[in-house]
Amino acid sequence: MEFEEDPILRVTTLSSGRVPQSPIKLMHRVYKYVLPGVEKELKLLRARAEAIPDEELRNQALSSMDSKKFHCQGGAVYAIVSLEHRHILIPLIVSLQTISDYLDNLCDRSTSLDPDDFRQLHQSMLDAVNPAAPLQDYYKYRKENNDGGYLHHLVLTCQRMASSLPSYSSVEPYVTELVALYSDLQVYKHIRKDEREPMLLSWWEKQTSNCPDLKWNEFAAATGSTLGMFMLFLAATEDKLSAVDAAAIKSGYFPHVCALHILLDYLIDQEEDQEGGDLNFCNYYDNDSLLVDRLSMIVARAREDVKGLPASRFHRLIIEGLLALYLSDPKVRHQPPVRDISRRLMKNSPLTRLFFLVNSIWIRKKQA
Repeated sequence: MEFEEDPILRVTTLSSGRVPQSPIKLMHRVYKYVLPGVEKELKLLRARAEAIPDEELRNQALSSMDSKKFHCQGGAVYAIVSLEHRHILIPLIVSLQTISDYLDNLCDRSTSLDPDDFRQLHQSMLDAVNPAAPLQDYYKYRKENNDGGYLHHLVLTCQRMASSLPSYSSVEPYVTELVALYSDLQVYKHIRKDEREPMLLSWWEKQTSNCPDLKWNEFAAATGSTLGMFMLFLAATEDKLSAVDAAAIKSGYFPHVCALHILLDYLIDQEEDQEGGDLNFCNYYDNDSLLVDRLSMIVARAREDVKGLPASRFHRLIIEGLLALYLSDPKVRHQPPVRDISRRLMKNSPLTRLFFLVNSIWIRKKQA
């Protein structure tokens, strides 16, 4: 078994603030700050969602919280690095992730296949990360449109919190870039089935020079991650963060850390996506061995990318935490091929990953 560095508590400076660099300290803060903070925000949002007048919108809003709560919990881990800003970061991350999950539900189970509808819905995410953007009618192209102000509330919360970050102006262009890519993906992957792949491949041809070591499905997966956005939010808590540093942070996460995040998400959702007729980027490999090889390569590249970031060990913990979180998901047990892939990926795991695996299982059991 490969051993990581001795997990004695160490902290380093990310310009300001104390960054947890051991799994023990990280999980201590998760239990003490992240889980209660996310629970508080989701409780408030659930009350608003329950009051949505339109039944379909209400059902999808509530369903997104029930089935994808762990997305908010995982994203809010970035708030533990700057505890003095957690009152900004947790509501910001939870609100943006909730928009993402809610819209994903609306598009996955959409009553339309209209790309204009999907584009307009995701305009809300672009507006959410632009504090100066006016609110729009995001349901303009669909018959279900009375959400009682729910989506507007989420957008306004994001705008208010983002504008409170000391260096948000430095990261905003890169956050917007990632949100724009995310929005493109959501449009292309939800249109008519016979149009999905041609549109995604055409899109990839325009982007391939930026990610030459990735296949088209891996690039598309990378654009579906919100982790780069959340890391940039964290970076914006720094006073006088430069645009150069913001660009370096974005490059540290996109594409490899982001691709790993979403490919793992798709890995455990294969059976679910097949039943729903949804596109799954893990289905584009000739065999499971190639899938394992590609995931292993992306893990290695992600580790290499974060070496150049301040507090690089914290980001290594994020990578190990992603693997542990997804590969410990109960969905894995019920899919024999996925279970086999997970075992191969977990082989020779460092102790850090196993530590996070145990904690992921414990958190799920406790919440259940």
